[in-house]
Amino acid sequence: MEQQFNFNNELAGKIALVTGGTKGAGKAIVERLQKAGATVIITARNAPENENSNLHFIAADLSAAAGTQKVIGEVLSTYGKLDILVNNLGSSSTPAGGFTVLTDEDWESTLQANLLAPVRLDRGFLPQMIDRKSGVIIHIASIQGKLPLYDSTLPYAAAKAGLRNYSKSLSNEVSPKGVRVLTVSPGWIRTENVKVWLETIAENSKISVEEAQQGVVAALGGIPYGRPAEPEEVAEFVGFLVSPRANYLTGTEYVIDGGTIPTI
Repeated sequence: MEQQFNFNNELAGKIALVTGGTKGAGKAIVERLQKAGATVIITARNAPENENSNLHFIAADLSAAAGTQKVIGEVLSTYGKLDILVNNLGSSSTPAGGFTVLTDEDWESTLQANLLAPVRLDRGFLPQMIDRKSGVIIHIASIQGKLPLYDSTLPYAAAKAGLRNYSKSLSNEVSPKGVRVLTVSPGWIRTENVKVWLETIAENSKISVEEAQQGVVAALGGIPYGRPAEPEEVAEFVGFLVSPRANYLTGTEYVIDGGTIPTI
């Protein structure tokens, strides 16, 4: 059966939620979905720096069950449905030094934000997707789920590995009911925070920003493409995955890392 797609307005009438949508790749994903015609809701602990009347912002701490319940309740009471859920929120604030320096609190806070927050949001929004036999859930994981950095982000890597496994399992359950579930695992993304960090390295080491970036690339074991991803590059792929053009895609993980992972 031949399908006709409107690439300029292909998400018209769709309601989308992007967690962690105020900065970095999350912000780029929000802008991409808006350009495709979706009504976009964002949630984070703090409001975006630049207010946008076209966005519905919900302040919430998704690392707590009460925060996810607040978001679920407000979205469904305001819009009556959710078509697209992009679980983009991800964070790691644990200290470096390997497993011996990590406390239970380090592990619990990281698992809450990176694994349990998506689980709770999925659980809250899936029933109405299943009732309508329509919906897309995207889990933004990380290549650290396959390529962990044990010295600095051990809990984060473990949480993202769990998210990848959970995402595949969830897809097996709900895809027959009309809901697509996909995982996107980026490598290093050149966000605004990363740019500031590179400038700091360059200033402290008295080298150029480009040299600082290449030093980080070398520390990661190399990126064959030679640079980090831009947030817009991740967002463009997510925009495709949630669109009608990707209707047959579900249960799959897509890696966006410029070739960083050295194995197939």
